[in-house]
Amino acid sequence: MQLTDWLAHQEAQHPKAIELGLERVRAVALRLGLLPWPIPSVIVGGTNGKGSTVAFLTALARESGLKVGTYTSPHLQRYNERVEIDGQPVADAPLIRAFERIEAARGDISLTFFEYGTLAAFLVFAEQAVDAAVIEVGLGGRLDATNIIDADVAVLCSVGLDHQDWLGPTVEDIGREKSGIFRAGRPVILGSANMPNSVGEATQRLGAIVQALDRDFHVVTDDTASWSWQAMQRTHGPLPPPSLLGPMQRRNAAVAIAAFLQWLRVRPELASRLPKRDADTGLLAAALQRAQLRGRVQRVAPRGPTDPEWILDVAHNEDSSRVLAEALASLPSARRTLGVVGILADKDADMIGRHLAPVIDQWVLCALDGPRGCSAEELRRRLPRQCRSVALAPDVPHGCATARALAGAGDRIVVFGSFHVVGPALDWLGL
Repeated sequence: MQLTDWLAHQEAQHPKAIELGLERVRAVALRLGLLPWPIPSVIVGGTNGKGSTVAFLTALARESGLKVGTYTSPHLQRYNERVEIDGQPVADAPLIRAFERIEAARGDISLTFFEYGTLAAFLVFAEQAVDAAVIEVGLGGRLDATNIIDADVAVLCSVGLDHQDWLGPTVEDIGREKSGIFRAGRPVILGSANMPNSVGEATQRLGAIVQALDRDFHVVTDDTASWSWQAMQRTHGPLPPPSLLGPMQRRNAAVAIAAFLQWLRVRPELASRLPKRDADTGLLAAALQRAQLRGRVQRVAPRGPTDPEWILDVAHNEDSSRVLAEALASLPSARRTLGVVGILADKDADMIGRHLAPVIDQWVLCALDGPRGCSAEELRRRLPRQCRSVALAPDVPHGCATARALAGAGDRIVVFGSFHVVGPALDWLGL
C-alpha cells in the first residue's frame, strides 16, 4: 500500500471523523511500546498562536544543535508536512512503516484518522531517535490524542471561542479543556496573563510552575525594530524582528523563549548540548530569524511588473482574523487589496468579516466542499454587508484566477479563511 492508500484506509476505519478520548489511542500506544513516553517534549495548545509558537520552539531547539521532531496538523498540501524532522517533512516510507505497525498492533480497536497520525508521528520520532519533540495539540487538549504523553513543558497560547461543539459553549469551558495538557508540578507557559478562571484553577490544582506573558516575562520594545525578552532575573536583547510577519509574532516568540528556557531547566541533558552551555542572546536571535511557517501572513512577491503581491493566511476564527487584520494594517499600503476567502459552515463568518472588512477592498468568495463546507452564495449571506463581494467562485483555484484577473501592479491579494483555502491556493500558485 502506498501512503495515499493508507490515508484512505484510515478515513474509513472509524464511524466518526472526530471522536475525542484517550482510551483507544492510549491502548494502542501501550501495545506499541510508546508509553511511558521517553523523548523530551513540549506540547503546545491554544485557540490561536500554536503554529507560530511551535515554529519558534522548533527553531530554538535546532539552533541548539538538537535533532528535533515536530508534529502539527492539519497540513496545507501534503500529509507529510504533519511530521517533520529538523524542519523537513518525512518521506512516505517512515510513515508507511509506522502505519503498518499501528495496524498490526491495534487489533479490534478502532482509531480515528487523527489518532492514526498521532501514533505514527510518535513512532517516527522514536525510529529516527530525535533528541527532542515539539508537539501541537490537534483539538482542545484534555481528550486530544497528543495528550497521551506527559510533556516536560505545556504551552497554552490563547483561549477563544472556537470548536464549541466539542469543547463547550464558553471560554471557561474551552479553557478547562485546553488546560488538560498541564501536568502536576511541571512548567506551564501562558500566552497571556489574562486567561479564563478555569485555566488558573487547573494550574493551582496541579501545583504547576506557571509563567505568563505580561506578568512573569515581557516583550520590551523601543523606537527601533529590535526588542528584548525580559523576566525578573534574566534579559535577552536586543533581538531582531522574528522571521514570521505580524505584530503578534514578537509575543509568540516570547512565549516560545520562555518555554524553551523552562525546558532546558527541567531537562539538563538538553542544556548540556548547547554550544555555550547556555541559551544566550545570540542563539535566541539566530533561532528567531530561522523559524519558518507557511500559511501565516506568508508573502509572495510580485513575479512581474504588472503582478500583485499575494499574502496567504489560515485565519479562520474571530481572534485569528483580528490578528491578520492587524498584520495587514502594519504592512506597506497597497493600491487595492482583494480578498480570496472561503469559510467553513461551522465558523463565525460574520465576525471574521467584521475584522477584515476595513483592510480588504473587494472580496472573491469561494465555495468549500465537504460535510463542513459552504457555498459561495451562502458565504455571501453570512458575511456582513461591508464585505463587498465582486465575484463568486466554485472553488479556491477559480477564486485565485478571478482575483488575479482583477488585480494589477501595486495591488495585493489576500487568501484566507481556512487550511482548506490556503493549501489549494499554494498549489495554484505553484509553491
